[in-house]
Parts: sequence; structure tokens; C-alpha cells
Amino acid sequence: MVDMHDERALAALIDDQFGLTVKIQSVVLPMSDVSRTAQATVVLDRTGGLLVYITARAIMTLGDVKRLVRRMGLRPERFVPPKHQPNYFDDVATEKFQAVFPGMNVTSPDDLIYYRTLVPYNPALVVISEVKRGEIYQFDPDARGGYRVGARLHYKRSEAI
Repeated sequence: MVDMHDERALAALIDDQFGLTVKIQSVVLPMSDVSRTAQATVVLDRTGGLLVYITARAIMTLGDVKRLVRRMGLRPERFVPPKHQPNYFDDVATEKFQAVFPGMNVTSPDDLIYYRTLVPYNPALVVISEVKRGEIYQFDPDARGGYRVGARLHYKRSEAI
């Protein structure tokens, strides 16, 4: 289990990098491998939200983060952009689209679906809506399928009415 000092340090890191004030209630899965180069920490905040903070030693894109979150058995609600860049994913995706098609303009958000997956996103912060089957998986190259259960948590974010 992570001591309170590390929880505060992680909360300060999230606030510094993403501008999101988080009061961590508990660490569900501390800094566990989720791929050969990436590690993730799953935390539950005091408002009942579940967050995943992912870092990697290699280049990581939004597409990579989506894949990792899915392999962990989690359903993402939203991907938090870097601090002071609320349109980060769309802005970088538009730049990548313009690099491939210099004479074309983006006419609809559907034009950027693929290019959003190419946006660099390291570190990543993901707000989770559900833990599928009540199990959070972590990378284990010796396990069948490459993943094993790292933590058990039944969580589903309730919809606001």
C-alpha cells in the first residue's frame, strides 16, 4: 500500500500536469506494469471517481493509452488533456491531418477520429466509468494472454440525473 506522502505527491503531480485537483481516498493499484514500457496507478478519489495515471519510458499516443486502458479491463469516460490545453487532442490531430492533406480543411470531427489516436499522450490521465468484470489487470509476460489480475474492484460510475 502507498503511504500518505506518495498519495499527496501523486495528487500534486496530477494537479501540476493536468490542472485537475484530486483528493485521493485510496490507491487501488499502485504503479504496476501495464505493458513492457508503461506503468499505471489506479486511484479512487474522495468524490467517488476512479482515475488511472499512466506513464511510459517510450513514446505513448492516445491510441496506445486507449488500448492499455481496455486491456486493464477498464472502460474510459474521458481522457484528461494537459494543463492549459483544453483542445489539445483536436489541435494536434488537426496539425497531423494538415500534414497529410495540406490542401484540405477539417470539415467535421469525423475527419480527426484516426488522427486523434496519433496524438502524443505521455503521461496520461484517464477518468474511468466502469471496471469490467470487477477486475483490474496488469501486465505479466508469463501469464496466459499477457495480463493477470492486479486488483479487484466493483465500480461503475452512476449517471447524474
